[in-house]
Amino acid sequence: MRTILVTGGAGYIGSHTCKALAQRGYTPVVYDNLSEGHREFVRWGDFFAGDTRDGERLGEVFKQVRPDAVIHFAASAYVGESMRDPQTYYENNVTGSLSLLSAMNEVGCRRFVFSSTCAVYGEVEVLPINLETATRPINPYGRSKLMVEQVLNDVCRAHQVDSVALRYFNAAGADSDGELGEWHEPETHLIPNAINAALGASSALKVFGYDYPTADGTCVRDYIHVADLAAGHVAALEYMDREAGNHVFNLGSGHGVSIRQVLDEIALQLGVPVPHDYAARRPGDPPELTADISVSQRELGWTPSHSELPNIISTALNWARSGVASYS
Repeated sequence: MRTILVTGGAGYIGSHTCKALAQRGYTPVVYDNLSEGHREFVRWGDFFAGDTRDGERLGEVFKQVRPDAVIHFAASAYVGESMRDPQTYYENNVTGSLSLLSAMNEVGCRRFVFSSTCAVYGEVEVLPINLETATRPINPYGRSKLMVEQVLNDVCRAHQVDSVALRYFNAAGADSDGELGEWHEPETHLIPNAINAALGASSALKVFGYDYPTADGTCVRDYIHVADLAAGHVAALEYMDREAGNHVFNLGSGHGVSIRQVLDEIALQLGVPVPHDYAARRPGDPPELTADISVSQRELGWTPSHSELPNIISTALNWARSGVASYS
């Protein structure tokens, strides 16, 4: 049973990945400062409180745990916030990753799975987005993630660290067993906010843009179920058993869904419409983003099996009804 240190393992995607690791026979160990994560989500291994920028604390934990690999989720991850406070994003995302790599090196840990993002691509002209698409991030969040990918490429060559960076699209849904789900404070993501509006737990949803060149005028995005993302991280870990070096993959569903389609599916499952108002487009929001996942399917042996929209909405609704998370 190999031990995997999971930074940010008390968060949304990190906690689902810890569950997937445990089900696969690994021993996850969570390292999290709980600024965004929840102690209640740490159920499949030991927990160590700490910040990735704290090199001394990281050193203590690595010497005690001696992990076989690291899966790195801990990061700041809001585009708008990164525009307002870029320094914090570079400190958390880049400096924190450098501290983590230094601590790994001290104990000879040589495998690293990195939670990256499709934001590294920026505004694209050709869809779907594949690994040949140019990386031109347009905000500090995307730039900070791309910087870490570049660091990994250099570290891999210098210190024989094997790494996989996973550029994923719109995470959505919740654990099918109801043990975990989306819990951000405040919540900024479309699906939980739309569900809250439909349940009367919040005011009407604001939809940004109704005149895009799409079938119904609203943005189209690639929503991937969080369970499929978790499985992708486990597949990346096992990929390094077969392939050395530095690798990058897209994780998405491979198809697009419009905001209008999301609202219609929520209304269908709840039996009530989602109250919403339209507002002007937000600067930098492209009409459509979808992933080409063919390389991930071929190389990782991974295929999303939970990411059809009805299942995403059903699991998100079950989580919302559980009352565990209080969105605000």
